[in-house]
Amino acid sequence: MEANKIHVEVMGERRQYPADIRYQELVAGFQQKFAYPIVLAKEDGRLRELTKKVADGSRIEFVTVQDKAGFSTYRRSVVLLMLKAIYHVVGDNTNIERVGVHFAVSGGYYCTMKGKAALTQEFLDEVKAYMCQLVDEAQPIRKTSIATYEARRKFREYRMYDKEALFRYRRASKVNMYELLTFEDYFYGYMVPDTSYLKYFDLKLFDDGFVLCFPTRKDPTHLPEFAPERKIYQVQKDSMEWGARLGIPTVGALNDFIVQHDVKELIMVQEAYHEKRIAGIAEQIASDPKRKIVLIAGPSSSGKTTFSHRLATQLAVYGLKPHPIAADDYFVEREKTPKDADGKYDFERIEAIDAEQLNRDMSRLLRGETVELPTFNFKTGKREYKGKYKTLGPEDILIIEGIHCLNDRLTYALPKENKFKIYISALTQLNVDEHNRIPTTDGRLLRRIVRDARTRGATAKHTIGMWDSVRRGEENHIFPFQESADVMFNSALIYELAVLKQYAEPLLFSISQEEPEYEEAKRLLKFLDYFLPVPGDAIPNSSLIREFIGGGCFEL
Repeated sequence: MEANKIHVEVMGERRQYPADIRYQELVAGFQQKFAYPIVLAKEDGRLRELTKKVADGSRIEFVTVQDKAGFSTYRRSVVLLMLKAIYHVVGDNTNIERVGVHFAVSGGYYCTMKGKAALTQEFLDEVKAYMCQLVDEAQPIRKTSIATYEARRKFREYRMYDKEALFRYRRASKVNMYELLTFEDYFYGYMVPDTSYLKYFDLKLFDDGFVLCFPTRKDPTHLPEFAPERKIYQVQKDSMEWGARLGIPTVGALNDFIVQHDVKELIMVQEAYHEKRIAGIAEQIASDPKRKIVLIAGPSSSGKTTFSHRLATQLAVYGLKPHPIAADDYFVEREKTPKDADGKYDFERIEAIDAEQLNRDMSRLLRGETVELPTFNFKTGKREYKGKYKTLGPEDILIIEGIHCLNDRLTYALPKENKFKIYISALTQLNVDEHNRIPTTDGRLLRRIVRDARTRGATAKHTIGMWDSVRRGEENHIFPFQESADVMFNSALIYELAVLKQYAEPLLFSISQEEPEYEEAKRLLKFLDYFLPVPGDAIPNSSLIREFIGGGCFEL
């Protein structure tokens, strides 16, 4: 090797560079090959920030803002930019008690602000103007590593008490901090090198707070129309406020509770809250005798099956006789299943369901006729009839579960007054801290990793590898119809990530560094490291989390 030179493989080609070159400089020669800005690099399969030095002998790829990791980096960096601007406009951090970054609304983040400054659209416009000024100035985002005890002292000084509590349980001796023009904060994940990367955002006053708007991953250089979905927003807000009433809005607060109290108390309160909500839904259904068909849909690992059983129990309290039906039993026969662009069977499209037969059978049941219901044999790819006859009496009610159950195309022939639609999802109410939210998909992915390993013998590598495909199916077939639901149920448990931790960690550690799923496994392990563990022995056998960790009382 020549003195002061390194040799690396970039996008399949061997190249030579100065020994001290950083990724940001290297990227300049390749950006024109990409449609969207490069925001991260991959060095031998591991993500690297562009401010890092390039390692000799490494194999390098690039990550743009349209890639999953790059898009997360973009949004995280815009949050830092926004926080810097808010504190700048307010002028004195004693005027701000707390800025909270919460859950997703219309593709952005719902945020709140407490303090002396009035939250108005004029205030937000001033904040946005300063954000745009910093973008034009290309101000650097600097990363430093400091001792954990020093980080806790700084957070206390900055009145970021959630972070101070979070790092009370930090095992590592160091904490990575990000600085933008003297404003320091901690973020769970990577950042762009400077503010010039952050061109697309907006701030919209909304309800009691405001929304930090982003472009979409599909089109990362244009802001979509701000179109908040009110029902899902209200469910998430209610859950956030309930967590705050318990005094457990963040991971640090949860850890404090685990250390200082009997966690069985929290488990019982959470389970009682779920039971009250399910009982309320059952009462709403039972109040109208015309409601004979309950339709339940939700994304993967929402706990639909356990929810259906618990709802059936509550309906029985009102003298109703619930009967579960799986929409999957109406799959078309294998050779008629639609295929995707790669020629593989696409079981998630609504055309994979024989909606005509389902509507014929349900209509006959509503007329009081006796119907033989099918069972789908997934091994042979055929529907089978095994003498499963059903007749609806005055107290009988059908509970149909499936990914298309909120789509009226599935039940097109059934009168609206006979249907009651329920959307269920695990909408995590916890935040890591006031500025680091927990994506709801992370909780569902961890649930699925644990359940797939227990019930199907699937590895974490397999579950992570198929997750993007699962998410695409949800985006296409479930989320567009969620607002049509009569009610929504949040199946997330405030304590569940502390329980899933002990089941998920060994599965995630099994993924080796050479495998493409390693980066995601490493991210999830780092995330779980925030939590103190909670043993599962105090969890009731009717709990939704039992669907994933096992030991439940329902036949699933």
